Amino acid sequence: MSRIITTSFVQPLVLSVLLTMSLSACTTASKTASDAPSSTASNGTTPTSTSANDNKGDAQSDVRKKQIESDIRAREQRNAIGGDPQKRDPEDLASEVRGKLEANIPSSKLTVTAKDAEVTVSGTVASQDQLAKIKPLALQIKGVKTAIVKAVVKP
Repeated sequence: MSRIITTSFVQPLVLSVLLTMSLSACTTASKTASDAPSSTASNGTTPTSTSANDNKGDAQSDVRKKQIESDIRAREQRNAIGGDPQKRDPEDLASEVRGKLEANIPSSKLTVTAKDAEVTVSGTVASQDQLAKIKPLALQIKGVKTAIVKAVVKP
């Protein structure tokens, strides 16, 4: 007796493989703003800004926040289907933490990297309250075991 593979099974499988391959090709750090630092190697250094509207892409609207949360849920669901929900790809972790920070800390200039379930966040935020939110928000993402905050307050 032979099994017939249906397109409803093949399409998600092919899509998952392509998505995984494209995500594994990414090696850049996730950033909450275009002028956030390019790496987490430095503590809170960002280029000086000349425009007050540099962060138009911040997740200040409810629609954008919902999109970010939906993206995080989709990655978690995809990972749950494909393996251990607590063992996550570093690029997924960095991207999910970046999204979480973007949605909850407007006007931040943060860069996120991940390695071995440890995320490092560097850059600047506008207030001490925002700085205090970084670690708890990062630890909300499934698979993040440690969060190192190298960000600083820079109004």
